[in-house]
Amino acid sequence: MLSIFKIFLGLGCVSFGGPAAHIGYFRTAFVSRLNWLSEKEYAQLVALSQFLPGPASSQIGFALGYRKGGLPGAIAAFLGFTLPSIALMLLLAFVAQQLTNSLYFHNVVHGLKLLAVVVVADATWGMFSKFCTSKLTSLLCFATASALLISPSVHTQIYVLVAAAFIGGIWLKEESVLLNTTKVKGSSIFPLLLFCLLLLGLPLIPMGAYTAIFNDFFQAGSLVFGGGHVALPLLQNIVGEQLSQNSFLTGYAAAQAVPGPMFTFATYLGYELLPSSPILGALLATIAIFLPGFLLILAALPHWQQLSHNAKLVGIINGVNAAVVGLLLSALYTPISTSAIHHITDVVFLFILFFLFKSMKLPIGWLVSLVIVSSIVLTLMS
Repeated sequence: MLSIFKIFLGLGCVSFGGPAAHIGYFRTAFVSRLNWLSEKEYAQLVALSQFLPGPASSQIGFALGYRKGGLPGAIAAFLGFTLPSIALMLLLAFVAQQLTNSLYFHNVVHGLKLLAVVVVADATWGMFSKFCTSKLTSLLCFATASALLISPSVHTQIYVLVAAAFIGGIWLKEESVLLNTTKVKGSSIFPLLLFCLLLLGLPLIPMGAYTAIFNDFFQAGSLVFGGGHVALPLLQNIVGEQLSQNSFLTGYAAAQAVPGPMFTFATYLGYELLPSSPILGALLATIAIFLPGFLLILAALPHWQQLSHNAKLVGIINGVNAAVVGLLLSALYTPISTSAIHHITDVVFLFILFFLFKSMKLPIGWLVSLVIVSSIVLTLMS
């Protein structure tokens, strides 16, 4: 287990760039270098992560650890890949409270918000190109975005996702072309029962501060398809007025800046939401948002070969994925763009960042460093 932990810890320290980049890092490490599994088997795990709610890249890492060392190996993989990001988000949450009146800090945060516009815009376009390839899926995307802009709430999100799933199950059915995979041993009953029990049972119990945080973030992790970027609108509606928009977006910008899974945004939010016990709040939120995806992948792994050939299920996921792009599109406008773009100089800076990110292919880590240094220099010059 220690060897699995060390491998994933190394990846967690350098994996900038979001879920798509993480998938590339994993392929290089486990298919090309370590030969843990074949290219075809890895493609199956990637496909499975796209079919389930939760953090896609973390689910792939969890599944890789499970294949190699069972449940202890899966937990070791998760801890190794996620701990660097959790530590950095905790540090930033602590520092943010100490520097709230610093002009340097505010300008750096503003710069990171502009970088968030670039990253989310790129993610939105990439997902639109992948998931909205027909008139119907495009319609689902734009209808979802319109509904959320008109009535932004958790209930609206749930309604549009359910409607998209219903439409997809009827009109977007297609046969999967996935290849056969090696069967993974394990029990699917217990993780599925635990997931259902927590999802349906938690809202029924009396809510204290701790249970409320765990429930809110578990519900978020159960509803988010498409990875960390898509968690933004759902988490924003869950947090509501408990946290200022500036504080919320500071955490989101920080999640862009650190390596590892973007779902550790929950670490920052949990820290802020429970000021009496910030470390406990951060840990509860982090565990709760990752847990649903891991329980579902444990339940699905033994049966994925059969599930991947269910035409109706593929249609449901097609519909949900299109709606997810709409969720991201609405979030790109508000709160991301509306809170970041205030002056024409912000637009010029965005153009520069887009050029460096898309044309020059500058890595996210370099862009983060550039934004921080530029913000400090501009503050000194002002």
